Amino acid sequence: MIYYRLRGHELQNDVQTMVQVFYPNLHYYRTEEISDEETTVESSVEKGIASAMLYRRGEQVSAWSVPYTEPLTEKEKKRLVKLTIFALLSRETGMYPRWGLLTGVRPAKIVNTLLSEGKSDEECLRYLTEKYLVAQQKAELTLKVAKAERRLLAGNEKTDISLYIGIPFCPTRCLYCSFTAYPLKQYEKRVDEYLDAMFKEMEYLAEYAQNFHLKNIYIGGGTPTSLTEEQLERLLQKVQELFAPTEDMEYTVEAGRPDTITKEKLRLMKVYGVNRISINPQTMNEETLKRIGRRHTVEDIRRVFWEAREVGHDNINMDLILGLPEETPEDVRQTMEEIMALEPDNVTVHTLAVKRASRLKEQFDLYTMTTAEVLEEMLEIAADYAERMGLEPYYMYRQKNMVGNFENVGYCKPGKEGVYNIQIMEEKQTILAAGAGASTKTVDPSTDRIERVFNVKSIEDYIGRIDEMIERKRQRLPQGGKL
Repeated sequence: MIYYRLRGHELQNDVQTMVQVFYPNLHYYRTEEISDEETTVESSVEKGIASAMLYRRGEQVSAWSVPYTEPLTEKEKKRLVKLTIFALLSRETGMYPRWGLLTGVRPAKIVNTLLSEGKSDEECLRYLTEKYLVAQQKAELTLKVAKAERRLLAGNEKTDISLYIGIPFCPTRCLYCSFTAYPLKQYEKRVDEYLDAMFKEMEYLAEYAQNFHLKNIYIGGGTPTSLTEEQLERLLQKVQELFAPTEDMEYTVEAGRPDTITKEKLRLMKVYGVNRISINPQTMNEETLKRIGRRHTVEDIRRVFWEAREVGHDNINMDLILGLPEETPEDVRQTMEEIMALEPDNVTVHTLAVKRASRLKEQFDLYTMTTAEVLEEMLEIAADYAERMGLEPYYMYRQKNMVGNFENVGYCKPGKEGVYNIQIMEEKQTILAAGAGASTKTVDPSTDRIERVFNVKSIEDYIGRIDEMIERKRQRLPQGGKL
């Protein structure tokens, strides 16, 4: 465990997230006293000096400081707090994290702001590398993604919205999963009841959405294709009835796990206008699939992919996770060879994040985890194969507790970008959401003010309290359909 103490400021989250970069997957506690037994990091901003000190068993072993001139803006104070901790712990651990002081979810958002201010590409790169100590390669990736996002977001209109529909069921829970997802076997007798409740919520959202222009529909989970063929068709019919998807919308179903996909489900999705699907292997190594709790083989992934092509799906995304327990760079190379042979239209490369609610967090000591150095090599392998496949980076985000403090990157063929992904990440568009655990997010384009309306996560509560979920939206969504 790691303790930290603050003096002269209250930037607790900034201190903890920076400490986590160097000492991941531990327990972190704020303290008022230096611990006599554990490691303590102290962060101070006082009397013109920002500093960080490291204590072991009550004794100071290292310190780093930098002078500043008053008055400090909040943004600069945060930067100095992170800078001093970064310098202190880099010297102590020998680590020099590639993202420097950046611990936030959306690095591209920073660059987009700079570009909007009229800054040149070179000025953006210098800002990241000099002020925030980001490695040149990561800065260049951020700039490339920011410009791709900027091009796609330029078409946003004030009345544009998206719709998310959540199906929180999975055949099994994967080792790393922390999403709202429930074992299908346990809930299979309540799935139709769940759909009935969700259709009620969707009917309200359809009425509300009449004053807007619906641009994207995303059915996620969980695993939407864990529904039976009949249940999936019920859902697709309801979407068609209420929202009338058109060819110019992006309409995605996260088909997800190959063990839930049939050729008939793929055909139904095509018939009802779905024009983007995800088939998510995470890895193309048999032993890893077993280790993470998947009940399908690499051959199943290949079969389902070619069946999707056969019924006419021409925009297929595949999700991968780097840093899965026990995997090596050679395993990643093998996975990328297999993916390259399939030629998907999108590949999203995730870095493993060890989430508090996952089985992996509970069983962490049972596995050999990937080091930051090895994970960097894995990311370079994936990026190299993406380039060889003609895929360009267009989408990027970061998460807490990511192994090595790295990033998730979406790559795609030209014109095959997952626009919904960008909208939800950059928070430039209202997204209405239906289903257990779903979060509706309204964005005021004139002020960028964001409001959220949450649904309960429990299946039982969602079904039993569906009228309350709808009433929450009636009360909290901007009235009259105006944002």
